[in-house]
Amino acid sequence: MRKTNLMQKSRVLFIVALMSLFFVSCNGDDDDDEYGNWVESSAFDGDSRANSVSFTIGTKGYLVTGYDGDDYLSDTWEYNSEGDYWISKADFPGTPRSSAVGFSIDGKGYLGTGYDGDDELTDFWEYDPTTDTWTQKADFGGSARYGAIGFSIGSDGYIGTGYDGSEQKDFWKYNVASDTWEQSVGFGGQKRQDASVFKIGEVAYIGLGINNGAYEEDFYSFDGTNWTRLTDLDDDDDDDDDFEILLSSGVAFSLDGLGYVTTGVSGSITTETWVYYPSTDTWDELPVFEGSARQDANAFVFDTKAFVLMGRSGSYYFDDVWEFRPDELENEDD
Repeated sequence: MRKTNLMQKSRVLFIVALMSLFFVSCNGDDDDDEYGNWVESSAFDGDSRANSVSFTIGTKGYLVTGYDGDDYLSDTWEYNSEGDYWISKADFPGTPRSSAVGFSIDGKGYLGTGYDGDDELTDFWEYDPTTDTWTQKADFGGSARYGAIGFSIGSDGYIGTGYDGSEQKDFWKYNVASDTWEQSVGFGGQKRQDASVFKIGEVAYIGLGINNGAYEEDFYSFDGTNWTRLTDLDDDDDDDDDFEILLSSGVAFSLDGLGYVTTGVSGSITTETWVYYPSTDTWDELPVFEGSARQDANAFVFDTKAFVLMGRSGSYYFDDVWEFRPDELENEDD
C-alpha cells in the first residue's frame, strides 16, 4: 500500500511539473505581445482626400482643404472626439488647395501656403470655431510654397521648409497680436519638402522629408529660441538602439510626452510606426498602422487620444479614421 501511495505521489508531481512547464511556455509567448493598438473609428463624412490641413482646438479636430484625385477642395469639417462624429462647417473662403499647413493658437486655427493645381500660394487665414468664420490675415512672409510644415510654440506660429520650385529650409514666425511675419534664423538642417513635425510640451521636433530625391536623416528640436541637433534618424551604431527612419509624406503626432511617426513613403508607401523618447533621444519600432498603407495622411491629437486619417495610395484616396492607443496590446481583430 505504501509503495502504491509513493507511485501516486510521483505521478502527481510529474503532472504538476508538466503543467508548470506549460504555463511558463505560455507566459513566454506573452513576451511577443507589443503595445500600440490601432482601432478604426467613425469614417469621415466628406469626400475621401489627401494632403489636407488638420488642427485641434479643445476636444474638436478640424480637417480643411485637400485633393480628392479630381478636385482641389475648400470644405471645412469638425470632428467631435468625445462623440465620434463629424459636422460640416463654413467652407474655407480662400483658393481651394492641397499641401498647405495648419496649426492652432489660443482657441483659433490657422491655415496657409499650399498648391492650387497651377500655383504655389502664400495667403494665410484664421478660423474662429466660436463664430464658424474665416478671416484672411497677412500673407506668409516667405516664398509661395507647398509641402511645408507648420506648428505653434506659445502664442507664435511657425512655417518652414517646403517646395517653391526647389526645396527650402527657411522658417518664419507669425505674431498673432501684430499679424506680422519675421524670419526665424538658426536652423542648420538640410533643405526638404514633405517633412514631419510633432510637439512635446512647447518643443517642436522636426525631421524626415526629401531633398533632391534623397531622404533626409537629420533631426532637430526647437523651443522657439534654440535649435538643437539630435541623433540622426539612421543611427546604425553597434548597440541595441539601432534604428533607421527614412521617409517622406508621413504623419507625426505626440501623446503623453512621446512622439510618433507613421505611414508615408520609404521607397514605397509604408505602414511602419515609430515612437520617439525625448528623455533618451531614441526611437523604437511599434506595431504597424492597421489601415492600408498610405501617404499624405493627417492626425488629430487630444489630451488622451490620437487619430490618423485620410491619405492616399497612388490614385486611391481614403476616408477612414484610426485611433491609436499606445497603452493597449496590439490586436488586429478589434
